[in-house]
Amino acid sequence: MTTGALLTVDHLSIAVGSTELVNDVSFVIERDERLGIIGASGSGKTLTCLAVAGLLPDGLKATGSVHLDGVHTDLAHGAERQLARVRGLRIGTVFQEPMTALNPTMTIGRQVAEVMVRHRMKTRKAARATTLELLTSTGLPDPERMARSYPHQLSGVQRQRVVLAIAIANGPDLLICDEPTTALDVTVQARVLELIAQQSRAVRAALLFISHDLAVVASICDRVLVMWQGRIVEQGSVIDVLSDPQHPHTRQLLADSDLSVPDTLPATVEDLG
Repeated sequence: MTTGALLTVDHLSIAVGSTELVNDVSFVIERDERLGIIGASGSGKTLTCLAVAGLLPDGLKATGSVHLDGVHTDLAHGAERQLARVRGLRIGTVFQEPMTALNPTMTIGRQVAEVMVRHRMKTRKAARATTLELLTSTGLPDPERMARSYPHQLSGVQRQRVVLAIAIANGPDLLICDEPTTALDVTVQARVLELIAQQSRAVRAALLFISHDLAVVASICDRVLVMWQGRIVEQGSVIDVLSDPQHPHTRQLLADSDLSVPDTLPATVEDLG
């Protein structure tokens, strides 16, 4: 394992039957690093993210390995009981559509508190106090009222803030964000991206950020991997890859994002820390 590595993905391949969906993917995330995985729909980036989170659906076969520092279980192959001890504690995840990540029958406060009670053995009273702090830190107004509310009573951006609060509740080592701003308008998207950057730094979590949008990755990540047809086709620092893209797919993604590089890119990254 690389010195200082938090996450090591080694020759990961994912297949359904004889069809390979992810092919020989390897990368490392260092502690405090912000890594983006970029690619068009169907490029394999979300499946890679699910393997890292130990959430591969039944029916998919993974080879290779995914290791988190200090965890003996291979996240791509571990038993659900073992993986459940890692998710929510060492790894927090923010998905694209918050309504599928929240339980519609439970209040917001109970859902945020639940992850702390389950993993950190906090009393429900202590977890409730921390829940209100988390809802405040993620920018939700009137946290007491929010804690009593149900998901359908919140706006889309408010629900995404709740999902982020749940993801960071236990101070994870790795925060995974899979297309967390795709369903949001541009103005709201910028606020959520800044919030993710701030909160990942606040809990000192490394960040794995998945997107199809190079402009979004440029605003939040230090390093980027480009995936195409299940493979990594290009990687390097955000500035290097986006200033001088080598692969045609990277150039197409850059053209689609309408991102001005390199004039605006360094300032954008610096602005978000």
